[in-house]
Amino acid sequence: MSGVCLAAAAYPLTWVDRFEDYAGKLGQWVADAAAGGAKLAVFPEYGAMELTSLGGREVAADLERGLHEVARHGPAVDALHLELARRHDLLILGASGPAFLGARPVNRAVFYGPDGVIGHQDKQIMTRFEREIWDVVPGQGLRPFETDLGRIGVVICYDSEFPLLARHLVDQGAEVLLAPSCTDSLAGFTRVRVGSMARALENQCVVAHSPTVGDCDFCPAVDENIGAAAIYGPPDRGFPPTGILAEGALNQPGWTIADVSLTALREVRRDGGVLNHLHWAEQAERIAE
Repeated sequence: MSGVCLAAAAYPLTWVDRFEDYAGKLGQWVADAAAGGAKLAVFPEYGAMELTSLGGREVAADLERGLHEVARHGPAVDALHLELARRHDLLILGASGPAFLGARPVNRAVFYGPDGVIGHQDKQIMTRFEREIWDVVPGQGLRPFETDLGRIGVVICYDSEFPLLARHLVDQGAEVLLAPSCTDSLAGFTRVRVGSMARALENQCVVAHSPTVGDCDFCPAVDENIGAAAIYGPPDRGFPPTGILAEGALNQPGWTIADVSLTALREVRRDGGVLNHLHWAEQAERIAE
């Protein structure tokens, strides 16, 4: 593919009484992304936690019971996303949520396509809240996904702040990175925003950042959400000098959509004003000296 239209969601968590209500909400969001021309729609980290509402107020308010409530809806969530991907002929990175592989859950984002599940990415490095209070554990494995839109990697929230994780994906051919996030402060959002922009600069790649936004009064794990959706690229030839291809307003729900030229991206890597991607390996030589 020479280009791709990306949509990053600034997604509010809302109470739903029935799974059908959630399906209707998600269906409208995906339809709106498709109407905007998107071929890849990105939902945020822990956006799936709104499904705690299906267990009632007491379950939703309990950190541990909420994890299990969301996880039990996994098969229905998969079926819904697959149907929407087929209906609208696009790829969807679903909102991440808990998946129990053993006694403790990982934070998993599933990647869906019109022909089925493409794969999943588990968060690699856990925040203090996840490791000290919630006991959500890191997953194993970090690899890009082969799609009709090229190779795509996922760096979930805190993972986007660690350059070697993104570089591992880029070294395996990723040209686009997806950064779903869930942050409860402007500082937290800024860390992911700056990390995403830095990953786009140093790897000369595109990063789509999708956050949760707004208050959620029923689930204490995600009660406050601050962010703005954005799509970043390298600030170099063929891209905006700010590196910002598109950016939504802070805490404003909706899609941020941008057309990305992979041809331009490859040209920047080949003959940009700077060659960060090509010169990455020189760092090891300088440290060794």
